[in-house]
Amino acid sequence: MPGPRAADVLGRVTLVTGKEEFLGERTVEAVRAAVRAHDAEAEVSDSRASDLTLASLGELTAPSLFSATRCVVVRGLEELPDESVPALLDYGAAPVPDVALVLVHGGGQKGSGVLTRLRKLDAVTEAKSTELRASDYPGFVAAEARAAGGRIDQPATAALVQAVGQDLRGLAAAVSQLVADFPGETIGEDEVRKYFGGRAEAKSFAVADAAFSGRRAQALEELRWALDTGTAPVLVTSAFAGTARGLARYLGAPRGLREADLARELGVPPWKVRTVRDQSRAWSESGIARAIRAVAQADADVKGAAGDASYTLERLVLTVAGLRER
Repeated sequence: MPGPRAADVLGRVTLVTGKEEFLGERTVEAVRAAVRAHDAEAEVSDSRASDLTLASLGELTAPSLFSATRCVVVRGLEELPDESVPALLDYGAAPVPDVALVLVHGGGQKGSGVLTRLRKLDAVTEAKSTELRASDYPGFVAAEARAAGGRIDQPATAALVQAVGQDLRGLAAAVSQLVADFPGETIGEDEVRKYFGGRAEAKSFAVADAAFSGRRAQALEELRWALDTGTAPVLVTSAFAGTARGLARYLGAPRGLREADLARELGVPPWKVRTVRDQSRAWSESGIARAIRAVAQADADVKGAAGDASYTLERLVLTVAGLRER
């Protein structure tokens, strides 16, 4: 699917809403790319809505000495101060022609009043990043393959979701690798298993499950085997992120739900609910919050902030296993 053109975003406001961070970030990047394609010297800024005032909004959207074209990204719209709402709405009613303003709202009810008023403005275009249901992930994989110029059959999409997990970033990376390595071919289960199969317990999600279950030695063994057989470090951090989110949702889910309803609440397939339930018995909300921060740091490190991905992932395994309560 082609991205937006400069004419679609300059002189307009792009409103990115929803809880699926990966899809929302894709929209932000697509707007940036459109602006840069139009003007390679365009200025790009990224700020928080909590810091937005009438003065700062004027500074962000005003032409500079270097370039009149700007892409302004404002994140956390739900944290916009009440006194800044009128100024933002005034801007949305008459945007600056050479500025692409992107407003990112993380979902939830907070700040919904501002969203309602923004949606009524002619210059505002909304891009929703709705969380996927368990049944949606194979379709996401197929769409990723098409967007990358490749093809993947239906059994292979299900196999890839089972192997990689339900983290969209990890799935997108896996599809990109498969399409690049099998150009012009229809990717099937054999290709998926070649890259992401092998010994089942050595898959990325199995490393994460062992760590979150407190099986430190097993998790380290599986991690070393996975890395030695070519598993990308980003797939490991993606599996950890997915497991942590599932546990966090389980700890906050209403009690007494049927297994099928609980699976929908957690965003996992029904077979995964029992694993999450067993793991949750040794986790508190504060512990899982610290684990999520550790995963986020490790993810940044393996993407370039640190030099040794193996050491980073081993440290992540030890940290997560250590945070689990006995």
